[in-house]
Amino acid sequence: MTKPDPAPVTELIHAFRYSKIMFAGVSLKLFDLLEDGPKDASDLSRETATQPEALEQLLDACAGLGLLRKEGGKYANQPVAKTYLCRSSESTLAGYILYSNNALYQLWGNLEDAVREGTNRWAQTFGGKGSSPFDQLFKTEESRRDFLVGMHGFGLLSSPRVIEAFDLSAYKRLVDLGGATGHLVMSACERYPKLRATVFDLPDVIKVAREYIANRGLGDHIDFVAGDFFRDPLPEADLFSLGRIVHDWSEEKIRLLLEKVYDRLPPKGALLIAERLLDEDKTGPLNALAQSLNMLVCVEGKERTLSEYTALLQKAGFTTVRGKKTGAPLDAVLATKGSDE
Repeated sequence: MTKPDPAPVTELIHAFRYSKIMFAGVSLKLFDLLEDGPKDASDLSRETATQPEALEQLLDACAGLGLLRKEGGKYANQPVAKTYLCRSSESTLAGYILYSNNALYQLWGNLEDAVREGTNRWAQTFGGKGSSPFDQLFKTEESRRDFLVGMHGFGLLSSPRVIEAFDLSAYKRLVDLGGATGHLVMSACERYPKLRATVFDLPDVIKVAREYIANRGLGDHIDFVAGDFFRDPLPEADLFSLGRIVHDWSEEKIRLLLEKVYDRLPPKGALLIAERLLDEDKTGPLNALAQSLNMLVCVEGKERTLSEYTALLQKAGFTTVRGKKTGAPLDAVLATKGSDE
């Protein structure tokens, strides 16, 4: 009997090694150091205070992954590294990579216990009984900024596609709850110039959002309200959005938030949700399944199917729910409040 190809198993055995190679390169700022031009391993070793031969091994591995180019003993960034791994790039994912290296990599080491108990692994992994994951993420100004900058990079990949998923031209005021750096409202205002938008988030996050909005030249279209969407009154809007928010929380908390949004909307108002959609049989897509497990080890939520979102939203009062796969890291769900209340 012919044995099946072992490649699916052997590739998975090695997959974490490839991730860690990139994580280490970003952590050591190798890609940043190569922004000004090619350098050899000895130069980079001095600048990173690393052992020369060991660093050369790491550099060669980064070249093998297609992140660096090696010519005449010198290393240079490939375009993909220059765009997504250098901290100075507008599209950088370096912040999220550092978060993955410093937090997710350790949390996933306790996945088996998360599955056994059905709870996140922050206390087990980092100590601090009962500590909130978000308290840990925002523990210092540097960690907060790294996380927000990293999520901004992902937002630039997803938000334009989420905004394009449905015709939003009928709406006049968009409020993005937990809007972070404002990538979604920026995409919305650029697509719909008459739209006015608000980033609603915690005070320390608003400080970072102001920088990004100013740099994009959209200050006349977008304003800011500091607050906690669970505790504080919501601004007036005929369109709310929740990007990477619903998957963080328990069913009970999400039900309360959705009802709060529904009550604040006028007739014919809507809620736009940006999350990864699971297939109805929950056997794919693989990135959404992995993200659902990521929510298990990190917080108290999960990813859902469109049917599950529909049930949640209709229970909160919404009448029409539509979903669309975008081909980007996040998909789109639009729920409308009926006009016959």
